[in-house]
Amino acid sequence: MTNIPTPIETLLGALRAAGYEAYPVGGCVRDSLMGRVPADWDLCTSALPRETEAVFAGYRLIETGLRHGTVAVLTDMGPVEITTFRTDGTYADGRHPDAVTFVPDVREDLARRDFTVNAMALAPDGTVIDPFGGREDLANRVIRCVGEPDARFHEDGLRILRALRFASKLDFEIESATARSVLADRALLDGISRERVLSELRGLLMGPGAGRVLRDFAPVVFQVIPELAASAGFEQHNPYHIHDVWTHTTMAVDASPRDEVLRLTMLLHDVAKPEKFFTDEKGAGHFYGHAQAGAETADNILRRLKCDNDTRRTVVTLIDSHDIQPPQTPRAMRRLLAKVGEERVRQLLACWRADQSDRAADIMARNMPMIDGAEGLLEEVLSEKACLSVKSLAVNGRDILALGVEKGPEVGRILEALFALVLDGALPDRREELLAKAAELAAEGK
Repeated sequence: MTNIPTPIETLLGALRAAGYEAYPVGGCVRDSLMGRVPADWDLCTSALPRETEAVFAGYRLIETGLRHGTVAVLTDMGPVEITTFRTDGTYADGRHPDAVTFVPDVREDLARRDFTVNAMALAPDGTVIDPFGGREDLANRVIRCVGEPDARFHEDGLRILRALRFASKLDFEIESATARSVLADRALLDGISRERVLSELRGLLMGPGAGRVLRDFAPVVFQVIPELAASAGFEQHNPYHIHDVWTHTTMAVDASPRDEVLRLTMLLHDVAKPEKFFTDEKGAGHFYGHAQAGAETADNILRRLKCDNDTRRTVVTLIDSHDIQPPQTPRAMRRLLAKVGEERVRQLLACWRADQSDRAADIMARNMPMIDGAEGLLEEVLSEKACLSVKSLAVNGRDILALGVEKGPEVGRILEALFALVLDGALPDRREELLAKAAELAAEGK
């Protein structure tokens, strides 16, 4: 089990010295039992909120959770939440308890929690307080609700996506009764804020079990992103593809690096395939224009989910470009770099690899070396420090004006023409040659 960090021991010691019970609780206990280093340490205590504040009067405190019994104490590790043992009242909004009741027993507090693996506390002697079988479920790699699953999900609909996130993050199965309720109660997600939905979805996508969970609980994903539903079971009728669109999507997610932007991209990259499908005279399926249509649909989805602008724009750009051929010449690579930049090209390489990972073996054998070649070209062009924008040309607007060109749009036209020639490799990015060509262009424009 992971050692308890010194700042946490200090907080526990202060509460216990003042006569109160205090325990690490929830995810930190779960992760410690799994041999992982917890990202956060949450504590629970018999002290009432004002009593907790009195114990830590010399600390900086955050009181925003006071109504629900939580005081956050600022430490060298950041804020640590300390919550009074409590039971929750009704959940009128399907998300937060209307009121809480403080209780004297930690076991009553554990009974209100979502899943058994999160309903454990660590006693001072190192024993685990585990009234609901969390340790056994950890050993069996199972996510199970505390108590009756439907009741847990009707209290807080977000727990449905939390179940999926934990199953993906820990690479666990969801216990059968809990799984049935996850599917049956999925409409509860309609009442959850889109920001929280996206946060849980991102966590799901980042887990090692992401593809499996997406396949096993596709109706839940479609509840929050209905645009993806048409891809389930949609056969592609094309020798390049061996699975239906949704299965391919989930496998591409698994094949992509664990990066939120890339995994969101692969989740949505083929969202428009069903609407763009047609068969040719030989019966082969095609999806012309699905990348551009998918980019537009993905933009709408991510706006609805309140995604941050930087992530949204990047995902849309990658989806729009994911179906192009990887550049196979220095000229093509320079053009792509000039259009989207180095970071996007590297992301596209990852997307291309993930997309090709679920293809027929002969197609992979042909296309993967093309992607490797494109990566080699990228490094080659970057090592040459090639000119990739008008601003990086060896001449600028002042040089064009010095040739007698009048200030105005003609200056920009000449610079753009020079850049196009350099980008194509038709003209070296050297000042003398650029000025000579600029003079020719200026004379042609008169």
